[in-house]
Formats: sequence, C-alpha cells, structure tokens
Amino acid sequence: MESSMNEFEAGDALKRAFRDHPAGVGLITAQTPEGPVGLTVSSVASVAVDPPALSFSVTRATGSAGGVLHADSFIVHLLDARHAEIAQTFAVSGTERFTQDQGWEMLPTGEPLLRGVRVALRCRSLHQLEVGSSVIVVAGVLDAHFGDVADPMSYIDRTFRQLGDTI
Repeated sequence: MESSMNEFEAGDALKRAFRDHPAGVGLITAQTPEGPVGLTVSSVASVAVDPPALSFSVTRATGSAGGVLHADSFIVHLLDARHAEIAQTFAVSGTERFTQDQGWEMLPTGEPLLRGVRVALRCRSLHQLEVGSSVIVVAGVLDAHFGDVADPMSYIDRTFRQLGDTI
C-alpha cells in the first residue's frame, strides 16, 4: 500500500491510531552516579522466555531516559491501579521523585525498588536501537520480585485507567 502522507502527517496518524489502543503501564528505575532516575512508560512488552527478555522504548536519551540507557541494570515495575499517582509523577519532568512517602527501597544490587508493586523485573540492556528520536531497548530479565495481586492499570487516550470486567 502506497502512502500519500508526508512524514509529519504519518506521525500524527500514528499518534491518533495508538491514542485509543490500551497499553500496560510500566515504571523503569535505575541508579546512576548522580542518584536514582525513573520514568513512566507504556511500551513494555514481553519478547522471549528463552532467554527471558522484554522491550520498551524511551523518547530521548537525556535526563531519566539517558540514565536508564546507561545504567548497568534497572528495574521494570509493572504498575497496577494503586500506583496511578506515582505513574503520573514519573511521567512529568521536574516532579519530585523518590520521596520517602512514595515507598522506595534500594535493592542490594543498587536499584531503586517501589515497595508493594505487583511485579518488578530486574533487567540489563541487551540491545538498543535508535529510531528517530526514540530508543528501543531489549533487556534481559535477571530477577523477578512479585508483590500482592492487584488490578492492572492501562494507559489509553492520555489517561491511566483500571481494567474493567472480563468479556
């Protein structure tokens, strides 16, 4: 199929297409020489079980994203509906992060872990692929931490939502 859209129009069409496509919500954290960094993502996906791997993307290689991209290891938290506020906090630049009230602990390996999260996967980067201003990361899973079962959270139309009834 040939396209008559220019790159700008195609980019807007892609944003429109995915605006109503629900995605799970992840929080990626790492420890850097400057301190802990973290960011909310809606691009976490399972890649393989042998070896165990997942993927996610970040939109620029600076700030928190740059810290994650250069870290030896990081934590991919799969957030649930109880963590909508923290997801919003880590989605906005310049907000106060890693406060005592948010419930952080440091793993013996150095990464910041959000206590009470449903799932946290300790990972290391296997591959990074630059695509325009984004970077796709394929990460190997080193360890898993499981918390209480809770209602998953999704991101759709720029809003965090709790999943509804089974159909």
